[in-house]
Amino acid sequence: MIPQKTIEDLIHKHSTLEKDLSSGNLDKKLFAEKSKEYSDLNEIVEDAKKYISFEKDKNELKKILDDQNNDEELITMAEKELNNLQLQYEKNEKKLKLFLLPKDEADKKDAIIEIRAGTGGLEASLFAADLFKMYEKVSQKKKWSLELISISRSEAGGLKEVIASIKGQNIYSTLKYESGVHRVQRVPDTETQGRVHTSAATVAVLPEVEEVDLKINESDLRIDVFRAGGPGGQSVNTTDSAVRITHIPSGISVSQQDEKSQHKNKAKGMKILRARIYELERSRIEKERSLDRKNKIGTGDRSERIRTYNFPQGRVTDHRINLTLHKLEEFLEGEAFDEMIESLTLQAQEESLNSL
Repeated sequence: MIPQKTIEDLIHKHSTLEKDLSSGNLDKKLFAEKSKEYSDLNEIVEDAKKYISFEKDKNELKKILDDQNNDEELITMAEKELNNLQLQYEKNEKKLKLFLLPKDEADKKDAIIEIRAGTGGLEASLFAADLFKMYEKVSQKKKWSLELISISRSEAGGLKEVIASIKGQNIYSTLKYESGVHRVQRVPDTETQGRVHTSAATVAVLPEVEEVDLKINESDLRIDVFRAGGPGGQSVNTTDSAVRITHIPSGISVSQQDEKSQHKNKAKGMKILRARIYELERSRIEKERSLDRKNKIGTGDRSERIRTYNFPQGRVTDHRINLTLHKLEEFLEGEAFDEMIESLTLQAQEESLNSL
């Protein structure tokens, strides 16, 4: 049961924000902050009021049931209403508990997604390309903006590595459960015996952070410039446009050479570096908070096998929640993606509620 004062404080906060926003005394920045907070509370305030009035409403119905003078029809109606009231109370309690759970400040951020071919040679790189196409299709359907940061291609249309920035509404909260090892089971085009091969690709989803979110001292960076290699035109290969940025305290290093301009490569490299440092610190704090971290869904552990895409059986299975969807093709087209994400989110919320 949630303490009554907690719910009363929530209702009072909503009322106070309403008065502040209608006062006309807030500057633009504060108005935007309070508007966001008010909007969030707006979604839950009616449920909070019903939760508070539950005992009073229940007692009134019980009076009807206890009154021997009431006719049978009235008692039947009161019993039905009391049952509905109890069910509504339980629903409201769950919604309020979810609302009161500690918020992940990164949930509303944009994301950087990194996909790398793992074990399996050429087939792994082809699978990495399939995964990237899937996230592209999901982005198109959700009207997100996907911008390529760097890409390293393999032969036959595969990808050794691809890094992209995705911007839109609540990106990180939607994609954060994608981090981990994705495994594919299928017959490669080059397989003459028809044998099923298993290969893998790793996905890392990082919240994109601005300079204001994470201050990096210039003195903590070592920046090396070098000549870009590989295809890309004469100007790419004949100038020292490639950049390697190393964050000395953490040892994290980022290389960027896709752009012809050293300045642009540095800017892209810093974007990736900020995200990786921010995520490293988040992971450290999460490990300290949670002793049973390995049993949780959103660990972000990139060595954890999270999902299998089985082509012969046309299924995709998420091993963290033991959910299998027999619609692999639709999933890779971005059609059944939300079904998987909603199940993962609900399970993560249940785990959070159980740990309270």
